[in-house]
Amino acid sequence: MESILDNLTTYGYIILAFYSFGGGMVALVGAGVLSALGKMDIATSILVATLFNFLGDTVLFYLAQSNKKDVMKYMQRHKRKIAYTNLLMRKYGSLVVFIQKYIYGVKTLVPIIMGLSKYDLRKFTILNIFASIIWGVVVGVGSYYFSSIAKEIFFK
Repeated sequence: MESILDNLTTYGYIILAFYSFGGGMVALVGAGVLSALGKMDIATSILVATLFNFLGDTVLFYLAQSNKKDVMKYMQRHKRKIAYTNLLMRKYGSLVVFIQKYIYGVKTLVPIIMGLSKYDLRKFTILNIFASIIWGVVVGVGSYYFSSIAKEIFFK
């Protein structure tokens, strides 16, 4: 068990970066727990997760916007998720960029669908910066403090 924690301490930020590029909530929660145990730094974890989460969504948006024909072929298999995402976009508008960070299964579709539409790349990028920062702070700090409280309750 100790060797696993040592490996996570050594490679944790790299794993967090790659995982956050495609989502990252579980990895950031894990980094928060490891930070509460003193194995990682919470500020660095939040920074890494936020940056790579932002980059991942921006890349998805740009790829969908610049390769519409190729992306549309892939999207045919996800009609139910697309319908749900479209409902979210109609109901919440630009706020869906913030909301999608917390919904598994929709997180990757929102930037793609927004990229396929005529949504402005600059507007998406600005919203995505703020959404990624809020997501990183909420999930990172939340998992860190919850882990600290749980550690005190269960390991007194």
